[in-house]
Amino acid sequence: METKNDPKTIRAWAMFDWANSAYNLVITSTIFPAYYAEITTSDKHADRIMFLGREFINTALLDYVLSAAYMIVVLLLPILTSIADYRGNKKSYMQFFTWMGALACCGLFFFKADTLEVSLLFCALAAIGYCSGTVFYNSYLPQIATLEEQDRVSAKGFTYGYIGSVLLQIICFVFIFKPEWFGIPDKAFAARLSFLLVGAWWLAFAQIPFLKLPKGQPNNTNKYQNVLTGGFIELRHVWNKIKNMPVLKRYLSAFFFYSMGVQTIMLVATGFAAKELKLPKESLIITILIIQLVAIAGAALMSKLSSVYGNIKVLMGVVMIWIGVCFAAYFTQNQTQFYLLAVVVGLVMGGIQSLSRSTYSKFLPQNITDTASFFSFYDVTEKLAIVIGLFTFGFVESLTGSMRNSTLVLSVFFIAGLLLLFLLLCTQKREIENITPGTV
Repeated sequence: METKNDPKTIRAWAMFDWANSAYNLVITSTIFPAYYAEITTSDKHADRIMFLGREFINTALLDYVLSAAYMIVVLLLPILTSIADYRGNKKSYMQFFTWMGALACCGLFFFKADTLEVSLLFCALAAIGYCSGTVFYNSYLPQIATLEEQDRVSAKGFTYGYIGSVLLQIICFVFIFKPEWFGIPDKAFAARLSFLLVGAWWLAFAQIPFLKLPKGQPNNTNKYQNVLTGGFIELRHVWNKIKNMPVLKRYLSAFFFYSMGVQTIMLVATGFAAKELKLPKESLIITILIIQLVAIAGAALMSKLSSVYGNIKVLMGVVMIWIGVCFAAYFTQNQTQFYLLAVVVGLVMGGIQSLSRSTYSKFLPQNITDTASFFSFYDVTEKLAIVIGLFTFGFVESLTGSMRNSTLVLSVFFIAGLLLLFLLLCTQKREIENITPGTV
């Protein structure tokens, strides 16, 4: 058993965020959405596109594809994480999904208008690989850091992720904005080349945590004849434990609702700016870069504030800002307003992700060995929230013809999350203080 708070282990763990956050920035937030919107929009059919014999709004179709991918994650991970805890091999699953996601990103290099169906399959596989690998990555947090260090370590991971993704984004920028320097024939080829670079970056830097992180610890000495059955048995044990942790259950409920809004906004921001504000691709990419840079400071700031005011109070404040973001997006009309909104989003985006993860980790019993199974509930909660959030966003857009109306619907999710956090703070204050006074 490795000693907790080991600097080398923590740095290696954080490098996984450095590796896979390139996917989150380039594929989900900047270059890929802009490229997708460009090749699926025509003078004749505007933003309408045929997929498997049916007509869709192009941005809504991408929302539906990602929703389906996250739904697969929801159904798959409880089984895999239970088996990983039972066999003590969660690092093997991290490696498998890393290869899946990275190779799928490489496959997007071949994304053209006439390869839409297979390319959207690669898009879904990349999302599954990214989300699934992150589940096992998150489950290492209570294993490598003590309770009082988990806010700082969680923030460190997100900070590494933002820095690494921005570095690769800048490299991709050079190819896209100056393709003639490298003899690249056009910007479309340069965009597809960036998808290939994401896959290579993801695979290369993921080897650092794979070399350093422990394999995992089996949590049961009994050997089931059927490992799949054993996984379900272990999953049932974990669920029974969570049912007896009222604070954890209440926190997961709040997290579920505000995650519908947070994750959806992160995935649709580029499409919103392109369609509703008619911003050029260069402005969109600059905007997302601003968000990433500000998010580095946001993650560190929220970690500091949580040590003073407590995690739940800080989360409530951040969720209130997100509610304001939804209403501001509805009324945003020009590029300057969108840039200002992007700064606010960046500040609260890194903070809420980092603080949500460490808060959940603090609510867990600190001596558990089945961390992957416990974190599967956290990640499945988040992914199910994304499924509902993305589907709702796309459905409202299809129904009303405007993404602005969809942003107002997201504010309802944030309000529900805020109310649940308030109830948690009021009704469970004594229990929260018993975990670690003044820190949660």
